[in-house]
Amino acid sequence: MNIIFLLAPFSVVLGLMAVGAFVWTLRAGQYEDIQGAAERILIDDDDPDAPGTGARKLPTASSAKVHGAHLGRPS
Repeated sequence: MNIIFLLAPFSVVLGLMAVGAFVWTLRAGQYEDIQGAAERILIDDDDPDAPGTGARKLPTASSAKVHGAHLGRPS
């Protein structure tokens, strides 16, 4: 029964720490753009027609030599 005198203050301190962490995230702006985060997960980065991605260039033989990549063709 004496353990209750140790666990009760411990649980109150733990609860206050959780409330403090929540207030800290509110002040840091963690919950500012909830809708944008939900929509960003659906955007396919490999789709060149997706908004904000723009057209991507495929590597050429000359750029592969410069960057040290091998395109499956002997040099």
